[in-house]
Amino acid sequence: MQAEAALGRVGLWLLIMVLSIVMVATAADSGMAAHATIIGVIAFVMVWVTAAGFDSLGKAQGFFKMPEGPSRYDDDPIRWGVLATMMWALVGLLAGVFIASQLAFPQLNIEPYFNFGRVRPLHTSAVIFAFGGNILIASSFYVVQRTCRAQLAFPALARFVFWGYQLFIVLAASGYLFGVTQSREYAEPEWYVDLWLTIVWVAYLIVFVGTLARRTEPHIYVANWFYLSFIITIAMLHIVNNLAVPVAWNGSLSFPAFAGVQDALTQWWYGHNAVAFFLTVPFLAMMYYFVPKQAERPVYSYRLSIIHFWSLIFLYIWAGPHHLHYTALPDWAQTLGMVFSVILWMPSWGGMINGLMTLNGAWDKVRTDPIIRMMVMAMAFYGMATFEGPMLSIKAVNSLSHYTDWTVGHVHSGALGWNGLISFAAVYFLVPRLWKRERMYSLRMINWHFWLATLGIVFYAASMWVAGITQGLMWREYGPDGYLVNSFAETVAALHELYIIRALGGVMYLSGAIIMGYNVWMTIGGKLREEKPMGAMPAYDPDKDRPIAGSASPEPAE
Repeated sequence: MQAEAALGRVGLWLLIMVLSIVMVATAADSGMAAHATIIGVIAFVMVWVTAAGFDSLGKAQGFFKMPEGPSRYDDDPIRWGVLATMMWALVGLLAGVFIASQLAFPQLNIEPYFNFGRVRPLHTSAVIFAFGGNILIASSFYVVQRTCRAQLAFPALARFVFWGYQLFIVLAASGYLFGVTQSREYAEPEWYVDLWLTIVWVAYLIVFVGTLARRTEPHIYVANWFYLSFIITIAMLHIVNNLAVPVAWNGSLSFPAFAGVQDALTQWWYGHNAVAFFLTVPFLAMMYYFVPKQAERPVYSYRLSIIHFWSLIFLYIWAGPHHLHYTALPDWAQTLGMVFSVILWMPSWGGMINGLMTLNGAWDKVRTDPIIRMMVMAMAFYGMATFEGPMLSIKAVNSLSHYTDWTVGHVHSGALGWNGLISFAAVYFLVPRLWKRERMYSLRMINWHFWLATLGIVFYAASMWVAGITQGLMWREYGPDGYLVNSFAETVAALHELYIIRALGGVMYLSGAIIMGYNVWMTIGGKLREEKPMGAMPAYDPDKDRPIAGSASPEPAE
């Protein structure tokens, strides 16, 4: 039976390889030919692996020291997801440092494949969809099993979700470098890559809902509602925004279904809700599970978490038009987007307060537990970003900030501070439990990571705030003759030092992630670093608690 199954798999991979060869030979453009070649190479490797009986997965499990033996939960896809999270985090952050350096030093633009225009979407997608997407898939599979007290439904489909998502990332990232793109913010992959992602995402939904359906716990914990809304809404956003007509079945080029202002509105309905339902809602699910678990405290207010959920779901979906202030979009639509954005401040801060107040009775752990410290900082950045966002949506403020680096600073304070830190904290939580280790290899390395990341964000965001305000003021400065005072080139020159500071902030953040990678690797290897406990206080010495001889005595208080 095993031989028949192996033969069937070999036949399937051979068929895929042959089809990819045909596609390469008949491709209408180089982008489609390049992607067909990638799929063909993968199929060839899988044919060889399957036919040779080489257990690549088993070898990898041995290399990464995966725990063996029976387990109550299906954790293998989660372990692979955590490893993929770390790999793509390093790739995405390295790409970010590279493009930040390109803006400071244009000589680093390498034509044609590594110029800013092609590497920039590679960076955004690698950080958001590769790094962020993998930790969301992994953490959702972990949380739904534990809170439902049930194994993952459809284990084979769960593995397809993981590997299919990695293929999507590879095709999307390579497409950007080859110039295969729709040129839509956060939605650059072309039509056939979008179709593949749709298949993978439907499989993800089936696994998640199937696990909820087979739960033994009667209550569905609030984190699962956040995850479920993320999966369903992203599917809707993805399909509508990517409606397109391919020029040819064997070509990468397509034309969108929308045009003009309708296209812009559809894009930013998608774009802002990618921020809402990809970068906010599921990460709040992580907050609602991992913060109470790490703090060993119940959620401050479960009722508030429910209100937080429904208010976010209702309000966020309408906020997209604030990206189109002072454009051809009707003024009433711009105002509507602004109003909903401002209202969003309230439920967002309600969620932040709920997370922070969960630490009631456990605030001492902020001093002794660097993972808790990272979670607290993540929630603080969430609060800051969700205050700054509504402020920037106000038309009077937006008139200064629009098209400037202020927006870039806002996005990165949220992405690096909120999404990055809560993701790192979740990985630090998961690794010892998934690999059955006592703790992380080094808590002090986590502390180093925390400070490097935090200072890196401060350097990055602060420099971009200053740069953005500088740009906005220089662009609209008029002389007494009615002409603009500054040329565009002069505004670029004025930002040179600020761009260098931004790149340095990115280097600090990347350095923290590299330290984390080493820490995770050593933990998986079963190593424990000998180090003093975090926050150890020296013993009280009354002899040292005396005035210095000969010093002036302080005047008594009135």
